[in-house]
Amino acid sequence: MTHYWYHLAAFIVSALVVLWSTPLIKKFGLKRGLVDKPGGRKIHSRPMVRLGGVAIFAGTLAALLLVWWTGGFGILSPQKEYEVWGVTLGAVAFFLIGLADDLLTLPAISRLVMQLSVAAIVWQAGVQIEFLTVPFAGLVALPDFISLPITVIWLVGMANAVNMIDGLDGLAAGVSGIAAVVMLIVTLFMNQPAAALIAAALAGGALGFLRYNFNPAQIFMGDGGAYFMGFTLAGVGIIGLVKAVTTVAVLLPYLILAVPILDIFTVVVDRIRRGKSPFAADKRHLHHRLLQAGLSQRLAVLFIYSLTLWAGTLALALSNMPSGWGYAIGATVLLSFTSWQVWKTAKQS
Repeated sequence: MTHYWYHLAAFIVSALVVLWSTPLIKKFGLKRGLVDKPGGRKIHSRPMVRLGGVAIFAGTLAALLLVWWTGGFGILSPQKEYEVWGVTLGAVAFFLIGLADDLLTLPAISRLVMQLSVAAIVWQAGVQIEFLTVPFAGLVALPDFISLPITVIWLVGMANAVNMIDGLDGLAAGVSGIAAVVMLIVTLFMNQPAAALIAAALAGGALGFLRYNFNPAQIFMGDGGAYFMGFTLAGVGIIGLVKAVTTVAVLLPYLILAVPILDIFTVVVDRIRRGKSPFAADKRHLHHRLLQAGLSQRLAVLFIYSLTLWAGTLALALSNMPSGWGYAIGATVLLSFTSWQVWKTAKQS
């Protein structure tokens, strides 16, 4: 069995576990009253169970454990197996932080301190950004005292970025699923099977969850699911692309995840500029602005999907994989069409 079968198995098992477990989790949440009530800046109009992240977490972890149990980790070098466990256990910790917030509503500063601590431990385990691309200087190796804060900011920032875009039905799950599929393709092309295994499991879980989370949503993923997916994507980007030690590869994770990165960056900068706390909730995210322009939830989400896919196909093209530029051209056509739909709808409203 070639290692590609292990990646396919991870994707399918994760999706099936999510499809099976999500209705059970929804039933449990409704019975226990573990719901997100409408009001304030929230879009939904009825109480919604927000524990769907448990299903995504269970599906991803079950897929990786199955691959490990069947000997699939034998395709990895000892160092890579160590990195897989580093990303996986770090993602488990981030999931638990988010789940605790879903159940107990933790203070923002408490969540941040715990996230920073976990990310620092994961860095110590070998999940490290060791190179940056500097204009006119090319690839530059980073000493530990610079690598540590950059890695921690990347891991914590991406977890919170995915959580922040989780404001419309299916948005965070779809964006994460698209990004995970692109990372799966790129890491396989670059012969990084360790990162590809995690990406395959996460992609299956995220896309399987859309069956219940796309508009009109039946369940929300909550902070647990968003933190888990954001951290996992960031970790895969490090062990699968940044560690590939080529100028292009170092840039790819930032391109694949450009939509949530730019969203959190612009919102946080805007809050600071207005004298607000960067943790203060508001309605200045991209999805909020699209709704304010008169778009429906579905059109806003599909437009952001197309943006994410377009950025992902640019990464495919820059990685020089066969037909990469063809995919990028196709995604550009799709983005042009959805942009026209957005412009037409906004003009009529």
